[in-house]
Amino acid sequence: MQTPTFPATRALVAQLIGACCVALFAKTGVLFGFPLFALACLQGVFAALTAALMRMDRWWLPLHLVFVPAVLVVSGLGLPRWVWAVAFAVLALVYWTSFRTQVPLFLSNRRTVAALAEALPDGPMRVLDIGSGTGSFVRAFARLRPESQVDGIEAAPGPAALAAWLARRIPNADLARGDFFAADWSGYDVVYAFLSPVPMAEVWDKARAEMRPGSVLVSNSFPVPDVESSGVLQVDDRRKTQLYCYTVGAVKEEDVPRRRPIWPTRQGKHKRNPTQHTAR
Repeated sequence: MQTPTFPATRALVAQLIGACCVALFAKTGVLFGFPLFALACLQGVFAALTAALMRMDRWWLPLHLVFVPAVLVVSGLGLPRWVWAVAFAVLALVYWTSFRTQVPLFLSNRRTVAALAEALPDGPMRVLDIGSGTGSFVRAFARLRPESQVDGIEAAPGPAALAAWLARRIPNADLARGDFFAADWSGYDVVYAFLSPVPMAEVWDKARAEMRPGSVLVSNSFPVPDVESSGVLQVDDRRKTQLYCYTVGAVKEEDVPRRRPIWPTRQGKHKRNPTQHTAR
């Protein structure tokens, strides 16, 4: 079954098909006497079935089931119009281009940041968080590794503004709003991503094209499809987070390897090395 590319468009199509199914059944008289809320629930069932046929992610299915019934319930509360305008503005500021990038707002917990900061070698380095959200990773990592420069790029204006304000007093943290695919990654030792499965192939292509040999792409929870990782760092947190680490190799003849790899075992101090411990 051919479906539109963006999940938001596919969701709209599923909702419209669900509404059309209810309208067709109503026209035959089968649904005569059904209350409005029951019709809304039936529309949700048809929309969820359509979404399943479109092979949308499973988490979309309950959203399709409850969307129209929820709208019907909320519309009966008699809320003033400005409430809807404010809600729309907040959602736009937070999620912005999520319908296109298919990257929701994920926040890195402190244990994850601490595990990565401890696993990386000592000494200054440049770290970039792509899709940095409210800057939770950037702020925590910058405090744990004050000798390093930690940057973050976020497209959504709401989280980007909040991130910049929260990090205003951290000298080695820099957060900006922008498109991380348009940014230059060549000067970074580590690029950290907590995105979604959808953009990871494109992220890896950009990393290989721009990052220097020996640098590392670290993906929280979402591996690069069809690419074997250099190692997987297991985090001892509630969600059992996995950090997939991909060491960038030489991709151009003129590339000059770095003086040291990103995962060395230093003399007198043994770092947790994901390549050694959990390499697949």
